[in-house]
Amino acid sequence: MRKFNAVLSAVILVLFIIHGVLGAMALLGIGHVNFRWVAWLMVGLIAVHTVIGTVLTVQTLINIKKTGAPYFKENSLFWARRISGFAIMFFIFLHISAFSYTTYGVYRLKYFGMAKLAAQLLLLLSIAVHVISNIKPVLIAFGIKKIKPRAGDILLFLSVMLLFMAAAFIIYFIRWNSL
Repeated sequence: MRKFNAVLSAVILVLFIIHGVLGAMALLGIGHVNFRWVAWLMVGLIAVHTVIGTVLTVQTLINIKKTGAPYFKENSLFWARRISGFAIMFFIFLHISAFSYTTYGVYRLKYFGMAKLAAQLLLLLSIAVHVISNIKPVLIAFGIKKIKPRAGDILLFLSVMLLFMAAAFIIYFIRWNSL
């Protein structure tokens, strides 16, 4: 189940990059490719990933209780992974509610204020925390032995993509509130 979850994570990350770059380009007004099906496919895969992650978390907590291992301080990375994952779920809901307005099938824009900007930036932050804290176990699950160079490359690429997406949200916010 862990190997399948690792593969699922990689597919979700690829879909996220596609969705994020295309969405950022749309927010910046430099292109519009409607890949809504990519977003909904990603939401479905995230739901499956969440169920698997929850099952694995419960199994881990049961094992911790049986063995008497420490719960919190010594397992802070474990909890960072879980909390950031559930934070992503909450912020995805806010993201969908911020960008999926339609009337009779026609896409409608709604006011993009400070609260919506904060929610989108917190979504990106929680994704960054989740990916950074999980990159090592995913690479191990794929059998990659030299983790540092691969993890560094992935994190650099992800950082650039997240900064591009954050810049797009900020520019979109400025355009909404000043033009």
